[in-house]
Amino acid sequence: MALNDKTMNKQDTQKRILVATLLSFAFFVAYDLLYLQPQQVALAEQQKQEQTMKQKQVQVTSTTSSGTAPSVVTADSKTNIAPVVKDVNKMDIISTIQTKTNTIQIDSLGRIAQVTLKGDRYVDKEGKSIKLFSALQLRPLEVRFSDPKLNEEAFKTAVVASSKTVDASNGVVKLTLTQTLSSTVLTKVLTIYPAGNYDIDISTSTNQNYFLTAGFRPDVMADMYADHGALLIKNDGVLTIIEDEDFDRNEEFVGMHAISAFDRYYTTTLFNFDKNLQVTVMKNKDDSPESFIHIMNKSKLHGYVGPKDHSDIAALDERLTDIIEYGWFTFIAKPMFVMLQFIHDYVGNWGWTIVITTVLIKLVLYPLSYKGMVSMNRLKELAPKVKALQEKYKDDKQKASSHMMELYKKEGANPMGGCLPILLQIPVFFALYRVLLNAIELKGSEWFWFIEDLTHTVSMSNLLDPYLVLPLLMGLTMYIQQKITPNQIQDEMQQKIFQFLPVIFTFFFIFFEAGLVLYWTVNNVFTVAQQYYVNRIFAKNKIARHDAHLAQKKK
Repeated sequence: MALNDKTMNKQDTQKRILVATLLSFAFFVAYDLLYLQPQQVALAEQQKQEQTMKQKQVQVTSTTSSGTAPSVVTADSKTNIAPVVKDVNKMDIISTIQTKTNTIQIDSLGRIAQVTLKGDRYVDKEGKSIKLFSALQLRPLEVRFSDPKLNEEAFKTAVVASSKTVDASNGVVKLTLTQTLSSTVLTKVLTIYPAGNYDIDISTSTNQNYFLTAGFRPDVMADMYADHGALLIKNDGVLTIIEDEDFDRNEEFVGMHAISAFDRYYTTTLFNFDKNLQVTVMKNKDDSPESFIHIMNKSKLHGYVGPKDHSDIAALDERLTDIIEYGWFTFIAKPMFVMLQFIHDYVGNWGWTIVITTVLIKLVLYPLSYKGMVSMNRLKELAPKVKALQEKYKDDKQKASSHMMELYKKEGANPMGGCLPILLQIPVFFALYRVLLNAIELKGSEWFWFIEDLTHTVSMSNLLDPYLVLPLLMGLTMYIQQKITPNQIQDEMQQKIFQFLPVIFTFFFIFFEAGLVLYWTVNNVFTVAQQYYVNRIFAKNKIARHDAHLAQKKK
């Protein structure tokens, strides 16, 4: 009896795994988009309420809306919210820097007030050049002194720039920012490069303890599709990622080499891979992270504010490319991006690069796909016999389970044979999906006449796809794939859900970036082709087995 119970439970488990796998494969993109669900928010709130532990006092201050520096902020879980910053649009611009890639404005507090990107790729929906920062946010290169009185004085004392205009378009240029305070002189020497990156040598004339920030993340593409927040790179290469609206208390980190505040496509970064940095991460009023580097007297750092373009960041330091983060499957996504870049260098078009890459991946994974498809066909062939056994032993599930296992063994069928190959493929396709989601290299790339930008959503009017050709084609291929794929689901409700999946996904993909829809559509087309091919082979083999069986009976 115990053995039968075990067999029955194993069979029931296999059924559930089969159904769950198919559902997961269909919905994994939707799950990724909706991972910030209300239950998680509620859990985070509960954890914040239960947080009673106090950290040591953090000597970090901020600029308030009235323009005065606040008192020292402690790490108490109830009081460690950084005050809002002053509207930067009301600050005087003391220097404007021109590089090949951007325009950088420095305000009267010696901060990077605004970065405006250059080039046709970096324009918004109205055709205007993209600006990386909003008015009320923490700015890169803001300094906060540990001494509250000195800090208050610093936020009331204007910085003097060595030049009002700087042109670094054709060569390296230096800009000196000087702030003369009662007990010290703060000096920032910026070395600006044509590519838009910079070095900063910062020092005080007397030994002072202070903090330098890379600022809050760029406010251009912060949506639910991709991560955005703060990222820290430790000296051993380990990454710490803190997402926006998910930070409940101040934390201190040592042995850091880089800090990055990032949204989907852009970053503001400070780094030095030759020294260990001590970093304090504070939460602002929205429970989002703001990072500060501890400095005693002087330090030299490298900075970058701009797109997370892989080749541009790699040119600064290959190790810095870790700030381009792809989520759970980064270890697969990184080499996949290298492959995409390699193909693009030959093809010259990102649309065709996506098509070719998707086809190559389908070919590499074909043995797994073939095995899974054959197994699903075999299970479908045995479905009538399985149903007959279930009817025959409907009053004794243990016997039904035992006989079904004997049937599978006799016929050489594995109930898990169709699930495992699919499970092994999911990380690969999910990694490619994340690459296409985060790769700013696709921005401004066209494909045929109806896709103007592969990073624009299909629903955007300037995509020149008024008939929604791509998502409708995706839905059609998904419908065909569903029709020709063997289905073992017996539950009527689950069958109805699967029937509506093409419609649901078509609606979802209207609001997806065109590059992602293109990838999914091409993937569907080749999956349909593979399934059709496997179905034909299986049908021929079935006829051959039937003829062989008849011949055996005649003997």
